[in-house]
Amino acid sequence: MGDLMRPIPFKKMVNWVLQELEDSGSIYGVPKNKFYRKKTEACLPMFDSCLGIPIGPAAGPNTQLAQNIVTSFLAGGRFIELKTVQILDKLELPKPCINAQDECYNTEWSTELAIEDALNEYIKAWFLLHVLDRELFHHESPSFIFNMSVGYDLKGIQSPKVDAFIEGLKDASRTDIFQECKGALKEMLPRFKHIDEAFVDSISPHICNSITLSTLHGCPPAEIEAISKYLLTEKKLHTFVKMNPTLLGYDFVRRTFDSMGYDYIALKEESFTHDLQYSDAVPMLQRLKQVAKEQGKEFGVKLSNTLPSPIKRGELPGEEMYMSGRSLYPLTINLARKLANEFDGELKISYSGGADYYNLGRILATGIYPVTMATTLLKPGGYQRFYQLAEIAEEAMGQGLPGKIDLEKLNRLADDALKDPNFQKGKRTVPSRKIDRRLPLLDCFVAPCTIGCPIEQDVPEYIRLVGEKRFEDAFRVIVAKNPLPFITGTICNHLCQTKCTRIDYDISVMIRNQKLEAAENGYDSYMAKLETPAKTGKAKVAVIGAGPSGLAMGYFLARAGLDVTIFDKRTKAGGTVQWVIPDFRIPRDAIQKDIELIKRMGVKLELGVAPDFSVEELKQRGFDYIYLAIGAGKFLPLDIEGERDKVQSAYQFLAQFVEDPSRLNLGRNVAVIGGGNTAMDTARAATRVAGVEKVYIVYRRTREYMPADREEITLALSEGVELLELLAPVSLANGILKCQKLQLGEFDSAGRRKPVPIEGAFLELPVDTVLTATGEGIDSEIYAKNGIALDDRGYPKVNPDTLETNLENVYIGGDGLYGPKTVVEAIAHAAKAARDILAKEGMGAASWDPETSFDPEKQNQEILAKKGVLKEPEEAPESERCLECNTICDICAEVCPNRANFTVEVPSLSNKNQIVHIDGMCNECGDCATFCPYQGAPYREKMTLYWSEEDFFNSANPGFLLLEGGDTPTFKVRLDGEVKTVKFDADGKTKDLANEYIADLIWTAYADYNYLF
Repeated sequence: MGDLMRPIPFKKMVNWVLQELEDSGSIYGVPKNKFYRKKTEACLPMFDSCLGIPIGPAAGPNTQLAQNIVTSFLAGGRFIELKTVQILDKLELPKPCINAQDECYNTEWSTELAIEDALNEYIKAWFLLHVLDRELFHHESPSFIFNMSVGYDLKGIQSPKVDAFIEGLKDASRTDIFQECKGALKEMLPRFKHIDEAFVDSISPHICNSITLSTLHGCPPAEIEAISKYLLTEKKLHTFVKMNPTLLGYDFVRRTFDSMGYDYIALKEESFTHDLQYSDAVPMLQRLKQVAKEQGKEFGVKLSNTLPSPIKRGELPGEEMYMSGRSLYPLTINLARKLANEFDGELKISYSGGADYYNLGRILATGIYPVTMATTLLKPGGYQRFYQLAEIAEEAMGQGLPGKIDLEKLNRLADDALKDPNFQKGKRTVPSRKIDRRLPLLDCFVAPCTIGCPIEQDVPEYIRLVGEKRFEDAFRVIVAKNPLPFITGTICNHLCQTKCTRIDYDISVMIRNQKLEAAENGYDSYMAKLETPAKTGKAKVAVIGAGPSGLAMGYFLARAGLDVTIFDKRTKAGGTVQWVIPDFRIPRDAIQKDIELIKRMGVKLELGVAPDFSVEELKQRGFDYIYLAIGAGKFLPLDIEGERDKVQSAYQFLAQFVEDPSRLNLGRNVAVIGGGNTAMDTARAATRVAGVEKVYIVYRRTREYMPADREEITLALSEGVELLELLAPVSLANGILKCQKLQLGEFDSAGRRKPVPIEGAFLELPVDTVLTATGEGIDSEIYAKNGIALDDRGYPKVNPDTLETNLENVYIGGDGLYGPKTVVEAIAHAAKAARDILAKEGMGAASWDPETSFDPEKQNQEILAKKGVLKEPEEAPESERCLECNTICDICAEVCPNRANFTVEVPSLSNKNQIVHIDGMCNECGDCATFCPYQGAPYREKMTLYWSEEDFFNSANPGFLLLEGGDTPTFKVRLDGEVKTVKFDADGKTKDLANEYIADLIWTAYADYNYLF
């Protein structure tokens, strides 16, 4: 596809807006219940106008096209910062140009349109906002303000091209587009309820009387001052000057990033030393304030520009990118504090730098406004996030905004910003939510949490059921695939939560907690009705090991009707969970409830048997299938010099602790090596051993890279454990653990910075015992003894699709397969092997897929209401936070600033919506590819609607082009690289396309969404 945007003619835009609203109850994908209607008529005087709400879209991707501006306005944005123009228009930029995965990076900075086209877009938007403000919100006068933005030097700004743009926005009456818009509205008056000819004539041609000056990094102060004076004195415009965060100095910025977990953000010192210096900025601003006063104009600063950063990790194509979003917030608000204090609060500040749900109210309360945003709008929820932000802004207005900046509030806010957890990197440590699947052409809605779960639990379903208090139903959904709901509801490493869409909103849905709530409230009623399945199968199965994987295998096969016996050398079932994980992590009665569920299936347990087993003997005893789930408890010694007898396995220590902690003697000081959940368990257990006074966790990277769950780290630290980062143990002698100091180096293939030694730098700790939580090995000898083939590393060779070994009908799963994994992965191994056994026995597996029933209309409305709304777990039940992505996803449509991904309802297909990509509205920014849960890019891989033959043949996307309309339309269609002409009859049928679902999509788009063409 090409990245050229094709501006939509004004009359077509009006028709689109009116028709979509009438047919679908939305405009550019924003449903009418997310149109923000002010609670009061209050407004803020600004630039000789009245601003309804002091927030809006920042100059950038969300204000490049008319439809972007319309969408911002509908959802609640009222201060519209138009995207910057410069003399060098029609820019050709490397694409993609936006990466907003967490903090945001971009490589584009001014409009990609020709200046005349940009002017036309802004004027079209001006008319549309007037119409919608009256038609939908019934305002007598505009509640919004447009603010133009130009750059980047005086010569360019004074050029005829840029000057015509400025004058055209100051007074558009003489422009062709102004007259075109006015004429089109008058032609379409019958389609409006509250618009008449007098109203159309009353629309002012004076679009902007204010401007924001944007200059390139490194622009000399004299040049900035000269441009500002020109805009104030000759152009007679209220003026804001955009300032760069580099004014804070390299040391402050580097220190701030490092302390907040953004140590990976690369900086160049010359970006700071070659830019405007604070000592030059302050007197310049003082002089410009005086000039503005003399001119009777408002003057202030726009804080802040983006921060330049060299491209080191391939985030975007090119050599340098510009950072914004939540990592910019602590810098911008501290720059605001610095300048506001310099001017005793008497400096107007327009704010944009990581403003969002978490800080907007406090920013406005300081007297800083307007506040504009970009990054938050580029994330799932998109423009609909404005609705909640507008509520916050209107509430702040109701409390009264100070006439000058409140320095006390601002100083407090700036201090808090440096330690606010919502802006620390640690709030989001998941690098990507993407699942390991390719993006399909149709029916792509998926719950990433479900796919991210090794057993593919039906997460959205049971969360909705818990929200409806249907606990037994929720429990039934869970145990269809998971026989250990209490164990996994308590200690699962919840990989599902690393895929949750809410990570891109606020914080993951607390999925594991919901599972436990379902188990605790649904278990008794479920068990009261549960009958032991009849033994309908002929095969007998032996399972060696009563840990999670062995128990799961017993459950799955016995439920299907097979005769299953589980053998274990210990006297209680549960394996590592029962014998190694401390009871402060999981109570024993929870484990027992899961075991009782498995026993109810008719599984027989033989406990306390001899640890050695013989596959051959088991077969001789009549077992047709054997599943080995023997775990991994072999100690892997730490490579350390000195007193190795004082180095113990964390696994063995925990087993002793669970059995009887009073028998342990660790000394006074204990060091735990590792960074996972086992390390946290070990450290917390060690603090409970008599005689222990100090426990350290020694980790080779930083806290942000620790694989342990955040809550487990927090618990360990709250219990007095000390975390020592960037250290590697070297030796233990005479009660001293010597550690090599490390520093983070280059990035590895997983996106983590490699720890590298600091030459000659060591730390010595008083340590009596070292506990290693760096993993355990498997017992290869017992496999070899039974004739099971091993690979070069000593792991058993299995069929990866079934886990069957070289011995027929002998399977291996759990920790004994590849080494220590997780409970849920152990269950997944059992499920995979069980499916193969049942297939061999000709037995169905219908019970794996639970049935649920919901009111679809109610569910859809509730899902749509949750879109764009940030809510922390303590603010709402999890069912109100879960976005139920497998029912309605639409993320690519939400995040697209240009509205180029459009949802179409096709009745014959499974998903409620299908995505149609509109080529002429896309500039290949790449934002939809970032947030699509699949390994794919909707703007390249979804069915694409083309507006011209030129664009069709300049693209390789699958898609369609309307050649001839009417009742029997003809299209040019590309599918699987093949181009053909497709003609439909009046009933929407065609013989020219073999794929009937693609044909249905094209026909539906044409018949029901004709305004798209």
